[in-house]
Amino acid sequence: MRNPTTLIFGGLTAVILLFSSMFIVNESQTAIVLNLGKVVRSDLKPGLHFKVPFIEQVRKFDRRLLTLDDNPERYLTVEKKDVEVDFFVKWRIKDVTAYYRATSGGNEEAAAQRLTPIIKNTLRNDINSFTLQNLVSGERTQLAQRLLKPINLGAATLGIEVVDIRIKRINFPKDAKIRDQVLDRMRSERKQVANALRAEGFAESERIRAEAERESQVILADAQREAQKVRGEGDAEVARISAAAYGQDADFYAFYRSLEAYKASFADGKSTMVVDPDSEFLKYFGGGKR
Repeated sequence: MRNPTTLIFGGLTAVILLFSSMFIVNESQTAIVLNLGKVVRSDLKPGLHFKVPFIEQVRKFDRRLLTLDDNPERYLTVEKKDVEVDFFVKWRIKDVTAYYRATSGGNEEAAAQRLTPIIKNTLRNDINSFTLQNLVSGERTQLAQRLLKPINLGAATLGIEVVDIRIKRINFPKDAKIRDQVLDRMRSERKQVANALRAEGFAESERIRAEAERESQVILADAQREAQKVRGEGDAEVARISAAAYGQDADFYAFYRSLEAYKASFADGKSTMVVDPDSEFLKYFGGGKR
């Protein structure tokens, strides 16, 4: 019969060996297994895994996006003018084995120290092809997108993938003369745009004014033509009515026309006329004698 102490010791040893052989990789992690310092398994997925107790070791690394935010760096543009560029980078581990070997056992600070020169050198080469005006006028987004491919070529040796690079700000040089030159150039460009817009607005206002005048002339001409037509129709109607009235009673019509003539002649009340009493004009002033 076995000694109970031996059984208990054996059971404890088995439990210790079991727990020593298990390890868990979290959702935000990746891991490698080392055997006497040599990588035997890598890129372990989240979940429960096993290893040889006391012989194999496990190293876990954060596989989430990490941020590299270094101090602003001064660069030269194509005109040999200084600019101060402040940027940050989002990166993650892509090849955990290469990352472990290239960064002193997976040290994040060592990874940042080796990644920073790659980014700055790539940024320097690209900024050297930009003018100061283009660099500060909104082309920084295009610049950042262009940088990803060459940066990742260098970062691949570290087992790192750069996901995004953003330029936070580009500061003007402290040299006031250069700053004034940039501001004067920008002011001149804005003035040219304003003058062009003003000229377009003046041309458009002249076009609208000319169109309005043309339309007013057309409307007036149409109105005058319509007035002439109505006036002509009215005169024709008057002539028709007068002719009809004359045809019905010629004596009364002659008398009526004479009254109209008298009225027109003495309308102002001051007119003086010297005529022959036997004149045809005064034939209806003869007390009924004709």
